[in-house]
Amino acid sequence: MSTEKPSKNEDEYFAKEDAERIRKMREKEAAERVAAERKSHHMKCPKCGGSLQTENFQEIQIDRCPDCGGVWFDHGEVEQIMKHEETGTLGRVMGELWGSLQGKKRKS
Repeated sequence: MSTEKPSKNEDEYFAKEDAERIRKMREKEAAERVAAERKSHHMKCPKCGGSLQTENFQEIQIDRCPDCGGVWFDHGEVEQIMKHEETGTLGRVMGELWGSLQGKKRKS
């Protein structure tokens, strides 16, 4: 049996291989953590953490929390509701709310 020490090149090669393996393992673990966190928040109320329920409102699916009563809109849903209710009270209220959130005032 040889008790010779590996050459410097061999040491460098295996050190690089180990470092690359560790880097890939850390990337995979980080991606798995992000996916698990995202899954744990899916369809959860941002206010109280309750499970959101999807309900139909004027042909639009909105998310409502049965625990705190909060209503949550996905991107574009406020605009769709405003189109349906353009001349009604709800349309004006939603328009003013949406305008204030965007820093604009809506014409009355």
